[in-house]
Amino acid sequence: MSLEEPASAQLPEGKRKRGQGVGAVFETLKHEILNLTLEPGSPIDEVKLAERFGISRTPIREAMVKLAGEGLVVTLPNRFTIVAPIDFPNLPQFFDALSLMYRVTTRLAAANRTDEELAAIRELQDGYTVAVEASDVPAMIEVNRNFHAAIARAGKNRYYTDLFIRLLDEGRRLLRLYYSSYNDKLPRIYLQEHEVMLAAIEAQDIDAADRIAQAHAEQIVRQIQTAMTEDRRLNSGISL
Repeated sequence: MSLEEPASAQLPEGKRKRGQGVGAVFETLKHEILNLTLEPGSPIDEVKLAERFGISRTPIREAMVKLAGEGLVVTLPNRFTIVAPIDFPNLPQFFDALSLMYRVTTRLAAANRTDEELAAIRELQDGYTVAVEASDVPAMIEVNRNFHAAIARAGKNRYYTDLFIRLLDEGRRLLRLYYSSYNDKLPRIYLQEHEVMLAAIEAQDIDAADRIAQAHAEQIVRQIQTAMTEDRRLNSGISL
């Protein structure tokens, strides 16, 4: 056996297939949940998924555990699994906490980042630019999350980091609404906000980092709120 063979090649055939099956189910459903193809609160039918992917229910259940770990599905007391609902009544509190954590983590990153951390954040921003230019919304959502998580880690307060990452993860589907409001083509001015934020962190300008992070959070929240309340009625004004 060659040393260059992947680890999966060293596994028994059945285990390799099951692992690949779990990964395929997880990635596919994660994409469909974050893209709102699977709507919040909709049921997850393990039997139909097993038929869809051509595998047994065991890897389906393993994928459900991974999705639950990311807060994307919920198993009810009757063992029925649904796509995690969005907690609309508590969105004001969510937005309040999210906006504050944007500011706190960006301030701390400006104060405490290392050159290595700055380079990692820059690499993520470059990836985000590629995703935006390609209108690749799943990649935009994922890389945006990782960009801000990397900024939080650079601040070196694990309590703030853990909280902010949880908020970022909970907000991924809301971010889908944000991009949809621009028909999946994010205006360059908002892409530039990341660049300005990164420049403030690089310059270790704490006040500028705070100000930019606050403006960044506020425009995202306003746009999501606008998208959620947009009047899409088609027939309310017709004569009957």
